[in-house]
Order: sequence, then structure tokens, then C-alpha cells
Amino acid sequence: MENMVDISVEFGRLKLANPVFTASGTCGYGEELGAFMDLDVLGGFVTKSVTAEPRMGNATPRIVETDAGMLNAIGLANIGVERFALEKLPELSKMKAAVFVNVAGETIEEYVTVAENLANQEAVAGFELNISCPNVAKGGISFGTDPEQVREITSAVKQAAGGKMLMVKLTPSVTDIGAIARAAIDAGADAISLINTFTAMVIDIKARRPVLANRTGGLSGPAIRPIAVYLVNKVYNEAAKERGIPILGMGGIRTASDAIEFMIAGASAVAVGTGSFIEPGCAAKIVEGIRKYCADNGIGCVKELVGSLE
Repeated sequence: MENMVDISVEFGRLKLANPVFTASGTCGYGEELGAFMDLDVLGGFVTKSVTAEPRMGNATPRIVETDAGMLNAIGLANIGVERFALEKLPELSKMKAAVFVNVAGETIEEYVTVAENLANQEAVAGFELNISCPNVAKGGISFGTDPEQVREITSAVKQAAGGKMLMVKLTPSVTDIGAIARAAIDAGADAISLINTFTAMVIDIKARRPVLANRTGGLSGPAIRPIAVYLVNKVYNEAAKERGIPILGMGGIRTASDAIEFMIAGASAVAVGTGSFIEPGCAAKIVEGIRKYCADNGIGCVKELVGSLE
């Protein structure tokens, strides 16, 4: 019965084998997670952030566990777009999953540079525009909290993307996430991904200092899932549904049940992030869990779940 279930999805103009992605920043460039699971079982793969020039990232310590989650303040550490194209894309090109490159920078020009350098790469199915990272002094979230800035940067990267899909990643740290999503869609976004992490702090009570060298970090994991589900549903109803724009939902997904919750709320696909630190192979289990849920509940096609909240 499970073999008769169709778990393929349309994500914009892409046809994916299933609705499960990795979340940016949690699985490196592929080989890191590939040691623990078969990446070809995924529907999509999102790289860690890539910037125009290499970045060392923030000082250590830059990860700390907390109740039902973790804080990270990596600071977009990466090898830069030139080395990424030379060293990482050849391996990524072998993947069956659709590869999205997460693009970051301190200025709009830097975002554009990354997109232009990768726009003609056949291995790249699309870009995820990171305008929501809370752990950098410049760029990131500073672009993602004002609708006018969202329109400007989305439009600029869209023009540089060479026809590749452009997915815009939203921060939850705004007054009206629906308005931010509409601004991105108006400027040409082909998809929306949400949510990025919440700015948070953990304090060492003996030293009376923040544990993270950056003082604050981005909170992710199961602790944020109910908020993420709500915000996905809000964006689906207020911005994405009417325009036919797919949503990549994320935030604390560890199990198939979690993933299905996001899809019922309006996500066309889901991304596993912190869950991979807890159980590196959990994304593969989620794929099979979604298939089993559909079979057990008489659902012939997983797309029937999307936006089915009553």
C-alpha cells in the first residue's frame, strides 16, 4: 500500500521526489551529512550560506544546547563563492535532490555577486536568499525586517539569478511577517522559506557572562516549532496561497508528524535542521514516515495535505 502513495511534490517549477529538504547551515555542503545517510533520498538540499568572499565566522564558543533546542552564532563561516564552485559543486552535482544555495552577504552587491557566479551552474536548482540570519553585524536580518529593503534585495538577486528559482528566507522577528512575505513575492520570489532562528541568550551563572562569544545566538529546535507552524500558516493564508507560491517550512522538525503538521499548515515542503544534530539520519526516516502516514490514512498523494487545515 505504501508503494502506491505518491509523495512527489511540485515546488514552484521543480518536481521533487518528496517534500523533505535539509535546512541551511545544519549540513554543510553535503559531504558532512552524507556520512550518516543517503542524501539521494531527499527531495531537496540547501547548502550552508555562501558569501562573495570567505568568512571565518564568529569567535568560539558559538554553539550551546538549551532546553528543547540549541543556540548557534556561527556567523556565516564559509569558504566563499569561488572555492564553493570549484570544490563543492562537483560533488553536489551528483545528488538526485534539487540543490539550493543559501546566499548571504553584507551588501546587496555581495548577494548579487554570489548569484551571478552560480547562475550558470547546472548543479544549482535555485537560491535561498538569506535575509534573516541574526548572528552577523551587517547584512542578514538587517535586510529582512523592512518591506522596502526586502523588495530591493529580492529584485536585485532575482535579476542576477539567471532564471534559477529564488526562495527568500524570512525571520520571525518582525511585527507582520505576512507583509514581509508579500514584499518578497511582489519583487519576484518564486518560493518562501520560514522560519529562521530567534535571537536568544544563555548565561553562565558562575561567570555571569553569556555562554556564546557573540553574546547572543539563534534559537532553533523543538522549542520553536509551534511558533513556526503558526507563522507558516499565517504566510500561507496572507501571502502565498493566493499567488500560488510554495512555502518551505522549518523550525524544530524531528519526526514525520512534525513535518505533516507544517504541510497541513500550508508548507509544500519541509526542511530538517537541528533534528539532524540530534539524529543525523532523521530526514530519511521522515521521508518514510510521511509515506506511511499517507498510506495509513488513505491519502494517495502527499500534495493533498498542503493547506488542508480546517
